[in-house]
Amino acid sequence: MAEVALNGIKREVKTKGHVNELRRSGYIPAVFYKHGEENKLLAVNELKIKPLIFSPDTFLINLQIDQAEAEKCIIKEFQLDPLTEKILHVDFYGLKAGEKITIDVTLQLIGSSQGVRDGGVVQYTLHKLHIECLPSQIPDKIEVDITNLKIGDSIHVRDLIIPDVKILSNLDSTIVAIVPPTVQKEETEAEVAPALAAEPEVITKGKKAEEEED
Repeated sequence: MAEVALNGIKREVKTKGHVNELRRSGYIPAVFYKHGEENKLLAVNELKIKPLIFSPDTFLINLQIDQAEAEKCIIKEFQLDPLTEKILHVDFYGLKAGEKITIDVTLQLIGSSQGVRDGGVVQYTLHKLHIECLPSQIPDKIEVDITNLKIGDSIHVRDLIIPDVKILSNLDSTIVAIVPPTVQKEETEAEVAPALAAEPEVITKGKKAEEEED
C-alpha cells in the first residue's frame, strides 16, 4: 500500500458559518478518530486531499495536525456535493499496530478476455470488496484477472484468494461476467427529478465517524 504525508490544521469551532469559511479558503473540514481516543477536529487542504479521494487506490496516510506527531491513518469516509462533486467532509481513521480494521478496497479488472474477443461484453458489477485485516496488510487494490473468461463465464467473490485478508462481502456476489451482446439491457433515460435541497453524497470506506458539523 502506498504511503503519503498530509498536513492538517486543528479547528475548534463547529458552526456552519465556520465550516463554510474553511471551504471558501480552500480547506476541507475533517475529523480524525482512533479507537480509545477522543475525536480530533481538523481541516485539510483541498488540493492535497483531492488526489487521494478520487484515486482508486487505498493510501496509508501520515497525517500531521499542526506540529503534533504524525498519525498513521486511512480515509474511512468522505462526503461529496451531489451536484458539483466537491468534497464536503473527510473522516480519517487512526490505525493501531496489531488491531484489525474493516475497509472497502477497489477491485480492478486486468487482462483481455477471450470472451470479449469472441464478441462478448464485460459486465462489471462489483467494484469494491469489504475486507478485514491488519493495517500492514491492507492492499491498495485487488486485481481480478479476466483473461481466461469466455462468453458465459463469471468470477464471484468466493473465487478470490487474498492472503492474510478476511473477506466480509457476500461470497456469492458476482464481480464480473462475460455476457453475449444480445442479453445486454438497453440503457434507459434516468427519471430522477432534481431535488430542491440535495443531500451530500456519503462515500463509505468503512465504519462511519460520529460527528455532526452543524
